[in-house]
Amino acid sequence: MFCRDDFKAALSARLGGFESRRAAPGAGRPAAVAVAVTDGGFGAALSGMPTHAAWQADAALILTRRSLQLRAHAGQWALPGGRVEAGERVEETALREMREEIGLALGTDSVLGRLDDFVTRSGFVMSPVVIWAGPQAGFTPDPAEVETVHRIPVREFLREDAPLLAPGEDPDRPVLRMPVGDSWIAAPTAAILLQFREVCLLGRDTRVAHYDQPGFAWR
Repeated sequence: MFCRDDFKAALSARLGGFESRRAAPGAGRPAAVAVAVTDGGFGAALSGMPTHAAWQADAALILTRRSLQLRAHAGQWALPGGRVEAGERVEETALREMREEIGLALGTDSVLGRLDDFVTRSGFVMSPVVIWAGPQAGFTPDPAEVETVHRIPVREFLREDAPLLAPGEDPDRPVLRMPVGDSWIAAPTAAILLQFREVCLLGRDTRVAHYDQPGFAWR
């Protein structure tokens, strides 16, 4: 059975021991995304999951599908996030964007830590902020930005077929996707999900900055 306090403590400890990397100054326009951990509504332990990891079974990450009305990247999978405004810290941006996009208002005490910055092909530096959202009954998406809100169980990111890699323009930069259900999520979101899996769920200091994005995700 999922133990919320144990999972939160494990996430805090792993992020506390992880030295996240920042992009070089001027690498892109600053942005932040919320990697928000909530309850997923799955009480049963995962088949085949080691006993010491059973507390992961009922947790989920909050992802969205971008509004179909948007001019760019409509309908794509995303984490709540956006540009860093003047005077904001990335943690504040992630919390603000989560409140504006899906109606989830949390304080700075919900921030657990950060993952590596990811420089996107479209010229942004995405700073992922891991946030403890706890149990949530529902969300109120902004229809101008968000089509739907989803709780993706963290067990999806532990699948044996993840990650999915394909050759890119540069042989040293494979294109990354993460499978979800019968579909998949593309980088840059996929890169952040992969690093969350590696650092927060598996305790590995895995880097993801070298992964590339498919063309539709940035053109």
